[in-house]
Amino acid sequence: MELVTVDDVRSAAARIEGTVVRTPLTAGPAGGPPFLLKPESLQPTGAFKLRGAANAVALLDARQRRRGVVTHSSGNHGQALAYAARAQGVPCTVVVPEGAAKVKVDRMRAWDARVVMAAPAERETVARGLERDEGLELVPPFDDDRVIAGQGTVGLEILEQSPEVTTIVLPVGGGGLASGVATAASAVHPGSVRVVGVEPELAAEAAESLRTGHLAAWPPEQTYRTMADGVRVCLSPRTFAHLSARLDEIVTVTEDEIARAVAALAHGARLVAEPSGALAAAALLAGRVPTVPGRAEATVAVVSGGNLDPELFARLVAGR
Repeated sequence: MELVTVDDVRSAAARIEGTVVRTPLTAGPAGGPPFLLKPESLQPTGAFKLRGAANAVALLDARQRRRGVVTHSSGNHGQALAYAARAQGVPCTVVVPEGAAKVKVDRMRAWDARVVMAAPAERETVARGLERDEGLELVPPFDDDRVIAGQGTVGLEILEQSPEVTTIVLPVGGGGLASGVATAASAVHPGSVRVVGVEPELAAEAAESLRTGHLAAWPPEQTYRTMADGVRVCLSPRTFAHLSARLDEIVTVTEDEIARAVAALAHGARLVAEPSGALAAAALLAGRVPTVPGRAEATVAVVSGGNLDPELFARLVAGR
């Protein structure tokens, strides 16, 4: 399998300029270890997923634009594709797993997406059925070179904004973000920038896959135990190949550590982060990934998204 290249990522960066926000680097929570934050929660759709979706939509041909796009998503990718498709006048359908966060589903509909509900284990099958029956273009959440290249632009920006960076920490679900960022880091600064992935202990398929060298897939009844709903998916063969070749390390965090990170980002960094978006900060705050004393600019944690139910956010921030 051919892997995405840094040239693919650079082309995506030029293609999506003006659609996505070049998010800043901001200070990590006060009182904790020194690191910076890359708040992708500040994107118009509230998550990094807009980068990959915008790149994929920009690459559609005229026939694909007329018929429309379809995806399967628990929320953030679905919102991103709906936003990017509406901006270019392309019809969009999102297959959503039952139990997905209402706030995310409501926003998909607000951006004119047709929402189709399915059992968690059936969402990809339903999306592929719509691709076949209605002639829609499938834009997967992560198992797609166009999407991986778009997500990799997060890494390009970090490397430009913090030339002193030596470690980038980010969440891993399906692996699209980690695949793209690791591609950028390994090509732009080979050997000098480590990319570390973070998963919840309760949905650690990527950690198992990379440890054993074989692609692992946990059933939904296991992965749905974590509050980090955006990473309740396993790697694809495509992202497994990228991470096996380019990711430096992967660590896991507990549910309590995730909850504390959401609260710390709210109180100490004035950022709204969903549990999935707080994974990288959780690993740093818990000491799973070492930082450089006195050099916050050396370590960057990606806050991948900030779309969560207001009641859950209030409970986590209050420490309940």
